[in-house]
This record gives sequence, structure tokens and C-alpha cells, in this order.
Amino acid sequence: MKFILVAGLVSFLISIFGTPWAIRVFTRRGIGQEIRADGPTTHQTKRGTPTMGGLIIIAATVLGYAVAHLTLVLLSLVQSSASTAEDRGPTASALLLLGLFIALGAVGFVDDYTKVRKQRSLGLDTKAKLIAQLVIALVFGVLALQFKNDNGVAPASTHLSFARDISWLPLGAVGFIILAYLIVTAASNAVNLTDGLDGLATGTAVMVFITYTLISFWQFRHQCVPGGPLPPHCYAIRDGVDLGMVAFAAAAACFGFLWWNGSPARIFMGDTGSLSLGGLLAGLAILTRTEMLLVVVGALFVIITVSVIVQVAVFKLTKRRVFRMAPLQHHFELAGWGEVTIVIRFWIIAGIGVAAGLGLFYADFVTGQRG
Repeated sequence: MKFILVAGLVSFLISIFGTPWAIRVFTRRGIGQEIRADGPTTHQTKRGTPTMGGLIIIAATVLGYAVAHLTLVLLSLVQSSASTAEDRGPTASALLLLGLFIALGAVGFVDDYTKVRKQRSLGLDTKAKLIAQLVIALVFGVLALQFKNDNGVAPASTHLSFARDISWLPLGAVGFIILAYLIVTAASNAVNLTDGLDGLATGTAVMVFITYTLISFWQFRHQCVPGGPLPPHCYAIRDGVDLGMVAFAAAAACFGFLWWNGSPARIFMGDTGSLSLGGLLAGLAILTRTEMLLVVVGALFVIITVSVIVQVAVFKLTKRRVFRMAPLQHHFELAGWGEVTIVIRFWIIAGIGVAAGLGLFYADFVTGQRG
């Protein structure tokens, strides 16, 4: 647990002190946010606010994890032997997760850079973005089924999962890869849609990543080992501690960034941040075997995404709008709610989601132990 805390502390310090530096650099270079013309008129005052702040979140998360692991290796060298230190290096699960995180961040960066360079609110076209997400998700899905440990456990499983693998719902390798694509695409786009008000997506991400820190650490403490209990009395995951390190480093990076991203925001995360954080969230759900539980833990992201789907579907069928504007947060803006009021109330909804998710996860554990 202490190395999870080290990852979080380092990540937080990099984020909270690195973000004002990024604000100055981006301001000098004219890297500012473009605002869509059909959005709420109050958003026009945000035009020119530095964007691409997701670069700081990505850097803080990766460096936080790296420093925590370096500390672990150095302690191993002091206390035992070089061979033990090698065994405590970065794990396949964490490297896959960080690779997904960085790759989707790169897609977001290209999208943000296109907006800045062309001085418009739209970056990459939808087709290019979906193709990039498809390639990244497929590579992640294929690799996640490799790298089995000595107990034969791979980073991901070919079963559909809720709080653990559902034994009677096998997907097979192809089915899992398709599912991985759907989850990665859905989660990355969901966070992107939520990132419309100052601090909304960032604060929600903090709560969700802390939830996954607790889940992954709990799974590690109750991990299936040779000669020990079998599922559902334990969790067949590969690298619980490392997943916890990455999740807590991401939570801390978002928390430090929130200091500068809260209303009135001095910097936006941009698609660089939203796509990468959504991908990280999807990766955590897949690697902790909690794919369906993600719908509950990330309830706010789901609600906002559904609001867009409903708005588009109903408008195409009836030429009428269900909401004044989608995503949902903008509907309430046009209804006269203040931005801070919307953010706080949506955070409450997000908190209910993560509390319900943790409750369901623990209830499954208790039921399994009694079974």
C-alpha cells in the first residue's frame, strides 16, 4: 500500500506544480481553446484558455508510477538481492494500461493540435478518430491476453465480468477483443463528452480512479494463489498492486490538475486528457475483471453519454429535441443553472455511482466468501 501512496504523492506534486508552468508555456505559444459557436453563449468568454492540459496529467501519472517502482526496486536491492529487485519491476498489466493511456492521449493531442492550428472547434474528423481508437483498442485487446504469469493468469480474461469473471459467460479470444474495443471506445468518448464544464470531468475522474485503487488493492489482498481458495473466494487477477499504483497516480494527477481546472478554469485538459483518461478507465475495468461494474462506477459518464444518444436518435426520428442541448450539462446551463451548481450536483451523482459500485463489489465478495 505504501508504494501506491508514493505513486499518488509524486503524481500530485508534479500535477499541481507543473500545471501553472504549462499554463504559462501554452499561453506564450497561443495554444488556446476554441469554442463551438452553437454552445451556451457564456462559454465564449473561455475562448483562448490554454488547453492540452492532459499532457500534464499523463506525465504526472506515468512519472508517479515510475518513481514508486524505482523506490520499490531500490528498497529491494538494499534489503535483499538484485534478482528480487528484477522481479519487482514494472508488470505487464501496468505497461499495457499505461500504453493504452498514452496512445489515446496521443490521439487526443493530434485532435487538440488540429483545433489550435486551424483555429476551429473541431479537430480530427469522426472517422479518423474512430479508426485510431479501433487500432489502439485491438492492439491492447490482443496483448492483454498474452504475458501469462507462473500461475497461468494473463492480464485480461476471455470471460465477461461484473465484480469478477462470470464463469458461464465465456467470450473467447475474438469476443473479448471486440468487447475491449467497445469498452475503450465508449469510455474514452464518454469522458470526452463529460468534459464540457470547468472541473466536471476532472473531479469525476478523481472519484472513479480512487474507486479502482480500492478495488485493485482489495483484489491483491485476496488474490488466488496455488494451494489457496478458488474463485469466488478469491480474485484471479495478475497484478493488483501495479494496477492500484496506476489508478491512484491518475487520481492524484487529476486532483492536482483540478486546482487549476476548477471554475473559473485557467486551463483545460482538452481531448488529450479526456480521451486518455477514458482509455485508462476502460483498461482498469478490463484488467480488474469489472467490465460491467464500470457502468455503475462511472454512472455520470454513462448518463451524459446516453443523453447524447437519446438526443440524436429522437431528433433523427421526429425532428424534435428531448433536451435543449446535449450533452446533458449544457441542457441545464440553458435552463438557467449556474456552472458551479451543475458541476457540484453532477459530482454528487458521480459520488452516488462510485459508492454504489463499491457496495456492489463488496457485496459480491461477501457473498462469495459465504458461498
